[in-house]
Amino acid sequence: MVDLRSDTVTKPTPGMRAAMAQAEVGDDVFGDDPTVNALEAHVAALFGHEAALFCPTGTMANQIALQLLVPPGGELLAGADAHVVSYELGAAAALGGVSTRTWPSVGADLDPDAIAAMIRPAGYPSNPTRAIAVEQTHNLGGGTIVPVETLQALRRIDIPLHCDGARIWHAHVETGVPLDTYGPLFDTLSVCLSKGLGAPVGSLVIGSADKIAKARALRKRMGGGMRQVGILAAAGRYALDHHLKRLGDDHARAARLAAAIGGTQQTNIVLKKVGDAQATTAAAAEQGVLIAAMLPDLVRMIIHLDVSDEDVDRAISVLSAVI
Repeated sequence: MVDLRSDTVTKPTPGMRAAMAQAEVGDDVFGDDPTVNALEAHVAALFGHEAALFCPTGTMANQIALQLLVPPGGELLAGADAHVVSYELGAAAALGGVSTRTWPSVGADLDPDAIAAMIRPAGYPSNPTRAIAVEQTHNLGGGTIVPVETLQALRRIDIPLHCDGARIWHAHVETGVPLDTYGPLFDTLSVCLSKGLGAPVGSLVIGSADKIAKARALRKRMGGGMRQVGILAAAGRYALDHHLKRLGDDHARAARLAAAIGGTQQTNIVLKKVGDAQATTAAAAEQGVLIAAMLPDLVRMIIHLDVSDEDVDRAISVLSAVI
């Protein structure tokens, strides 16, 4: 099977497995796991922040970050198709008491002035806006990149910003914008190691030392306190050291697939409008190509570490016929 459903389906490479097996470990709840500590310090430095916290999932990392910025009853602004409001099972409200209000689905094409106009000030009886969340790259926008100039304009609004940076690595590789240029634009970031980078598990929350100290308590409250988790942190560090620069290969393969089937693409995600997404995915699966139905008329294909040039050729052959 050629599996293009997501970049979360990657398997650890032999080198990554060796790094995991050899990892020095300790009890991370006590702060004693040296491999976790080293990964957190490394990622924080990459983004020009003081500290980071290793979490089992991107959803947990996002929700911890939102709770750091928005108190219960406060409001978060985000895009209507943002992961934090559309794909995390209402966690912001259920776990943090966070109210969300959204701007129309525009992918990465944000209008800072329009977003600024949505902000509600504090004062009875309004629900004050406490933070803004943006997604980099934008998943349902087709892996599109929010320009750094747009992010800088949002920063000037002078309200806390969170970045759901699950695939920010792709934006960095595609644009050349340094990670430590992106980092200071945000009060908090979440970054994922288990998508394009190919680690089996793990995301991190990034922020100030004070925020990350509070984040550690929130992680424990959510059931995310882990013990000898250096075996997973080692996979993440291996991914950063060996799989970051090669993301450009995924972008090139995605561009070739998009051109062949008439899809849209900017990084590693290809979107294609179809008549019936469920029927299209079923027909492709029958011929050995797995893709995802995102909307009734929209399918998504993601290129990742385990997709070769030959796999792309196979996908082009099958999808061209099916579509």
